[in-house]
Amino acid sequence: MTEQRGPLSGVLVADFSRILAGPYATMMLADLGADVIKVESPEGDDTRTWTPPTREVDGTDVATYYLSINRGKRSIALDLRKPEDNALARELARRADVVIENFKSGGLARFGLDYDTVRGDNPSVIYTSITGFGSGAGAHVAGYDLMVQAMSGLMSMTGDPEGPPTRTGISVIDVFAGNHAAIGILAALRHRDHTGEGQRVEVNLLSSALAGMVNQSSAYVAADVVPYRMGNAHPSVYPYEPFPTADNDMIIAVANDSQFRRLTALLGVPELADDPRFLRNGDRTVNRVELRALLIERLALKGAQEWFEQLVDIGVPCGPINTIDGGFAMAERFELDPVVEVGTGSRAVPTTRNPLRLSATPVQYRLPPPQLNEHGPELRTWLTPS
Repeated sequence: MTEQRGPLSGVLVADFSRILAGPYATMMLADLGADVIKVESPEGDDTRTWTPPTREVDGTDVATYYLSINRGKRSIALDLRKPEDNALARELARRADVVIENFKSGGLARFGLDYDTVRGDNPSVIYTSITGFGSGAGAHVAGYDLMVQAMSGLMSMTGDPEGPPTRTGISVIDVFAGNHAAIGILAALRHRDHTGEGQRVEVNLLSSALAGMVNQSSAYVAADVVPYRMGNAHPSVYPYEPFPTADNDMIIAVANDSQFRRLTALLGVPELADDPRFLRNGDRTVNRVELRALLIERLALKGAQEWFEQLVDIGVPCGPINTIDGGFAMAERFELDPVVEVGTGSRAVPTTRNPLRLSATPVQYRLPPPQLNEHGPELRTWLTPS
């Protein structure tokens, strides 16, 4: 039986990125069948040292942060300051369909790996740059997720209303930017299929943050409203937050009037659905304080799990507030198979499944996250002219 070819089979990606946004994008491409060559400094990607926690892989403790975003790739360590290594890097860029980097804007020019130079040798290249703040007036500012969560306004909306601004539990802006970069690369490849033309794809963390804040950004842009911290509440939908029950808190996320009517009927207070204060979503949002007290009174009669089962059965969105182990258990319960093991034997690494489900060209998990320079010898031979 022949191996399933992914939709990006035959696409060569020269990955000069590190940390999170770039490696996340290239892992998505690798999962879709691209041949991703991860170019690292002799010291390796910074996330190799971001511990704890770690997992023992082939007798060595490896940062789980690194493992989370680097499956499906081959690693070569190159010191770009050394002429022989620089020549190999430039040859890789010349052969690549896609080059991706997240150096400070213009940072690769001194190595002859900037867009203009690479395009001169490889006119059809898709050259992707991920920066903190673009290639204009913010080009000199290094970008990290935490900085951009603060500078974009995301932190000002996150956390308890009486508490300080708070970062999200993950580097969500990096993930936004990684996904935006992958989408841009796919669009540029499609354009090249039609025209033969390469192009530059630029993504910056701040723009990804502003786009990723969707309705909150629109509140400001379209209505001149500056959002503020509301804890777990939603500015435009109610009820849409955690509620206490007889034992544990649970989420109720009612997004329309019919869902609210079903909720109130199950809670034994159907008259609330016809109360003028709560008749429409806008009414409920304005009168959320009064409505919350009435809902809590009824929810106190049963525990969170019992309410969950009953509300799900009648189509009311809700859910328990899990720790991450509970989240994976829930995915298992729903037959989503959230964990996939990549590699074999001592190299086997459990990783989180790619969320894409493609019926004709399924996602592939061909290689475990590589050790530093694991494929260096073979790649050096391949890149060296005979």
